[in-house]
Amino acid sequence: MQAIKKLISANKGFLCFLLGMLLIRSAVADWYGVPSASMYPTLLIGDRIISNRLAYDVKLPFTDIVVGHIADPRRGDIVTFSSPEDGTRLVKRLIGLPGDVIEMRNEQLVINGEPMAYGAAGAALSGHLMPDYDGKQVIVREHLPAMAHGVMLLPERMALRSFGPMTVPAGEYLVLGDNRDDSKDSRYIGFVPRALLTGRVSRVMFSLDPQRYYLPRIHRFGAALEGVS
Repeated sequence: MQAIKKLISANKGFLCFLLGMLLIRSAVADWYGVPSASMYPTLLIGDRIISNRLAYDVKLPFTDIVVGHIADPRRGDIVTFSSPEDGTRLVKRLIGLPGDVIEMRNEQLVINGEPMAYGAAGAALSGHLMPDYDGKQVIVREHLPAMAHGVMLLPERMALRSFGPMTVPAGEYLVLGDNRDDSKDSRYIGFVPRALLTGRVSRVMFSLDPQRYYLPRIHRFGAALEGVS
């Protein structure tokens, strides 16, 4: 016990720093590495992103207990949340707001009876292809109400390309990955209650390319995310 007390006494500054960092990550801003391709072409494997935990609600540190509301989530936001299925921390795009009627017909979104329009993606997004996948990859631009963003389609892969129509319950949200045919999202895990939203992502902090020996992708350092409203 004496040895533990001496260790704590000798490292007070470092321990306070660690505690402060943990408090910041749990209540103010958290950061993540992107490990999967579920948000291609917007988020790439190797991106490091910051989630603003004060974007929507103030929560007690280290919990999902909401103590105050700041703002309402908006359609098109890139959000981090705890999966209602198993608590895994995920990042997806918010598509359906409470009360919305959402449907997908062969990859085309229909929101409140209005089919969304799709067009050609810009040159920058067109280069964001999935690594280690040999099948056909199609990148298009999906025009949601008030904003647009890139979407990846994998026509040769088995996927759930149609669902609904379904009404988003009060206090819950429907989320989808931008990589529509390679994402575990609301089609599989259900709606996401507001209390499980943990933040909003608007920029890449920095990015390392695992296909090129983790060399930095300098052009993505501090880059605003395509499609952020």
